[in-house]
Amino acid sequence: MKYHGSCHCGGIAFDVEGELTQAMACNCSICARKGALMWFVPREQLQLSTPEEQMRTYTFHRHLIQHRFCPTCGIHPFGEAIDPQGRHMAAVNVRCLEGVDPEALRITRYDGRSA
Repeated sequence: MKYHGSCHCGGIAFDVEGELTQAMACNCSICARKGALMWFVPREQLQLSTPEEQMRTYTFHRHLIQHRFCPTCGIHPFGEAIDPQGRHMAAVNVRCLEGVDPEALRITRYDGRSA
């Protein structure tokens, strides 16, 4: 299925394809503050509708994940990283997807605080 997502002001917009049945809630210092629920897909399944120059990137700790955010509204719609198998992945914040009820998804917990 194809989903459309964006930050609050629309400065970052994208489409993502895949089967969305679950999301991950992480308790690391940034995810806990953002309240993000992440859905992981291969990066090629996420297509930006707006220029990459319109986003900003934040990294911390080991600097493995590029947390993308809008400099205007501050919303973090997705992140990017390479998984342990060497695949380029996107972590889409399902709260930024149109027509998706996060309460209807199976939520798994990840202890990112201990990672």
